[in-house]
Amino acid sequence: MSVDTLKAARVVRRAGAHYDASFMYDVPGPRGRRNIMLGSIVSCLVLGGILAAGLWQFAAHGQLAPDRWAPFTTWPIWRYLLDGLLGTLEAAAVVAVLGGVLGVLLALGRTGRIRPVRWLCTAYIEIARTVPVLLMIYLMLFGLPQLGLTLPRLWQLVIPLTVANAAVFAEIVRAGIASLPRGQQEAALSLGMRRSQAMRYVVLPQAFRNVAPSLITQFVSLLKDTSLGFIVAFTELLYRGQVLASYLHLLIPTYVAVTVIYLVVNGSLTAVAARLQRARGRRGAAADPKTSADG
Repeated sequence: MSVDTLKAARVVRRAGAHYDASFMYDVPGPRGRRNIMLGSIVSCLVLGGILAAGLWQFAAHGQLAPDRWAPFTTWPIWRYLLDGLLGTLEAAAVVAVLGGVLGVLLALGRTGRIRPVRWLCTAYIEIARTVPVLLMIYLMLFGLPQLGLTLPRLWQLVIPLTVANAAVFAEIVRAGIASLPRGQQEAALSLGMRRSQAMRYVVLPQAFRNVAPSLITQFVSLLKDTSLGFIVAFTELLYRGQVLASYLHLLIPTYVAVTVIYLVVNGSLTAVAARLQRARGRRGAAADPKTSADG
């Protein structure tokens, strides 16, 4: 890749930086924002009432007794659960890498010009999105041994999740590519780039930037899907919680602790996605000529 081509790619990307990437939904107006605020307040009140009712029921049945929660004030218990969290993150990371790479290839194939490749990629995406992940896990667990093939527990979980999430990643990336104006690729081609170079150095970087919040949100969903690892006895967070609940005979406190860990991890990732969304909106508003003129 020559230096001139890289410079040309930066020029084209900079020229399209003002494009507003909020293509998945319309920006709400004053009434819409007011309705969203009212809905959020009502939802918080309802959730608060449900939480209060649940705590009252727990207290009525002795679930809030200090001796039932005492084991969770010790480090060994939390270390045992956090080891399961490491297994969850390991499986999610492997699926994210494999599914991300496969998803990009599927998105490029579905948006490409070669008709048979486009048909195959479309068929894969549609089928993978409709087949339940649980069914694919059962096929890995019970079907492959019938053929004399037994995979490690990690891969019994990773392969079905990769098959399913690759299709979702492909659609997210395809939406990011479709969000860009056609002039971006045409400008790159006019500067002497090949189509593959224009896609690699101009289109895909902007597409990834536009859909970064959606990708993080999908990773949050992927983290939750790894809880299916208990089916294949993979050492992940929910499986560790099941073992610990059986050992301590403390079902509710154990699953509350597991829930707290999921809330912290997934809530942090969701906050990152929201921050990226806000930052992207500010950049788009600052670079929009109409907004600047109105200001």
